[in-house]
Order: sequence, then C-alpha cells, then structure tokens
Amino acid sequence: MHTRLPWLLLLTLAVTGCGKLTAENYDKLKVGMSYAEVKSILGEPDRCSDVLGAKQCRWGDDSKYIQVNFVADQVLLYNAENVR
Repeated sequence: MHTRLPWLLLLTLAVTGCGKLTAENYDKLKVGMSYAEVKSILGEPDRCSDVLGAKQCRWGDDSKYIQVNFVADQVLLYNAENVR
C-alpha cells in the first residue's frame, strides 16, 4: 500500500497542474499584466525563453497550452490552443 502513495501523489500533481489551463483562466489574462500576476493565475510555466528583454512562456504541452509573451515584465501578447 505504501508503494502506491508516491504514484498517487505524482498523478494528483500532474492533474492539478493541467487544471489551470482553462478558458476561465485564459480569460483572466490581460495585456499589461506582470509576469508575477500571470504566474498567480496559471502557476509556474513549463518553459520560458528570454531573448533581448522579450520573454516567451508556455504553460502546457504542444497539444494544449497557453503561451504568453512579455516585454519589460508585462504581457504584450498571449494565445492558447485547445483550452476552450
């Protein structure tokens, strides 16, 4: 029984993380929000890239994601795939 606990915990965390990729959370995003504000809505991003002061972060994977572009720590553009 104790050997199942880590797997159940891992599964719960995986499902919980995907739970933030919703249309409701996407609709909360606004141009001008800070990176910290977006993280408070979507959680920690799965990946980010930083080039010349522009930051692009993605929550999710290639099949379902929310992507946000930041300039000077503010949302400039955002889009989503399969969250509606």
